[in-house]
Amino acid sequence: MERLAGRVMLLSGMPRVALAFIAGAVGAFALPPFGFFAALFVSFTLLVWLIDGSTGNPAGGVSSRLRSAFFIGWLFGFGYFVASLWWLGNALLVEADDFAWALPLAVLGVPAVLALFYGLAAALARILWSDGIGRIAALAAAFGVAEWLRGFVLTGFPWNAVGYGAMPTPLMMQSAVVIGIFGVSVLAVFVFSAPALLGTGKGKVAGLGLAALLLMAHFSYGAWRLHGADAALEAAAGERKTVRLVQPLIDQAQKLDNTNRAEIFEEHLRLSALPPEGEGKRPDIIVWPETSVPFILTENPDALARIADVLQDGQVLIAGAVRSENAGAGMAPRFYNSIYVIDSDGQIISAADKVHLVPFGEYVPYENLLKSMGVTDAIAMPGGFTAAPTRSLLTLPGGALFYPLVCYEAIFPNEISQDVERAAALLNVTNDGWFGATPGPHQHFQQARLRAVETGLFLIRGANTGISAVVDPFGRVVNGLSYNQKGVIDATIGGGISGNWAGETKQRNFWLLVLAMSVIAAISRVSFKTRKN
Repeated sequence: MERLAGRVMLLSGMPRVALAFIAGAVGAFALPPFGFFAALFVSFTLLVWLIDGSTGNPAGGVSSRLRSAFFIGWLFGFGYFVASLWWLGNALLVEADDFAWALPLAVLGVPAVLALFYGLAAALARILWSDGIGRIAALAAAFGVAEWLRGFVLTGFPWNAVGYGAMPTPLMMQSAVVIGIFGVSVLAVFVFSAPALLGTGKGKVAGLGLAALLLMAHFSYGAWRLHGADAALEAAAGERKTVRLVQPLIDQAQKLDNTNRAEIFEEHLRLSALPPEGEGKRPDIIVWPETSVPFILTENPDALARIADVLQDGQVLIAGAVRSENAGAGMAPRFYNSIYVIDSDGQIISAADKVHLVPFGEYVPYENLLKSMGVTDAIAMPGGFTAAPTRSLLTLPGGALFYPLVCYEAIFPNEISQDVERAAALLNVTNDGWFGATPGPHQHFQQARLRAVETGLFLIRGANTGISAVVDPFGRVVNGLSYNQKGVIDATIGGGISGNWAGETKQRNFWLLVLAMSVIAAISRVSFKTRKN
């Protein structure tokens, strides 16, 4: 290992650049649909050795070393995000005549920007770099901060945080209850980087021992929670409801073709009316995916009447739809990406609008400037969507509340407010048909699934092309439909697990982990400097 580490540290030029990129790309195998979490041991071990060799120009001093480390971190991040986010380009091919020109921006530009955060992490870690366990701790703290920053800087895009690679199964998801995804990312980087100590540096026993203890705690806590999961769910308060998820598998090109609207609507109704399998209970709630209603529902009373015809007494339909709102005399209407709750009389009894819109997909940031440069929305809705100022909970008959998350809103753990404590379940409606049969829908599902674990609530997830599923508060799939499968599934949901939410506690624990790792790094750095002098 020492010989290998030495060879990696001494690399220069293009071999060094290539290895940094490849090291990041290998880490993508830890993410869905692969879930091979051991790949991150290879990625971060190589990253540590590459940063070890980031000496920069000897005449350039500290700033040169930081720039060298930043470049290595950026290359690592660029490889990681290109390998795990290349599927973003698929959305542009749906309307290739208009948007194929932007393919390099999606496949390479977005990863290049996201890689800046990993470059920053490497540079921050280099400040406290030493020759032992301290540099592993420094890297863990810095990556934790970088992942946290990705949650809100430039509108936020915390997709594929490192911690997700450490949580491919429910057994490995339970740690998020205590420290959240960003806290898991801190500890994951420490554990995945620990093998680097076999090749270089002091503190092999302490570093590898601590990493082993953390890994054992990760698995043991998961096993302990899952052992009592069924009893906890049985004891949870809350009325049991049967939910039907409709996965219509409508091709995205068809959804954009106005001539198919009536057929699309009728297909949703047909699937909704299918009888339960075997002796199954009639569904109380039927869920359609994001923008499943192919027209402005409030302007089409006949459509509401058709919904009333299909729903049986007491049933409720929850459907993704576009909502329009008059902005005033002489002004264009506003459009919202919304969710409606419709009762068996065809009445809209509750609604919620999307709060966090997708940049360049649902709106154009810095619109006037960018549109003058020819950049337009990648959607058909004139003027794009308007973001809701606040999140509204959906109210069902009887007073039960659902916490709505439209599309990629489910990837933002820090945007789930304390109102979630009043909710009976999380509701995520999405349309991942834009991304085709790529890793994208699988990654999206895993991240939404973790919100169920973090909040202690059932997750009801309806997707046009998949993955649709009901997930329990422990991250286990109760019932679901795989990607690219048409049909319906019925599942029963109950009450949530009390005490899981405490979002502020997770944030506090995350920062305590960052502080603890920083202290270890600082002590090691001082000791390292003392030995050198």
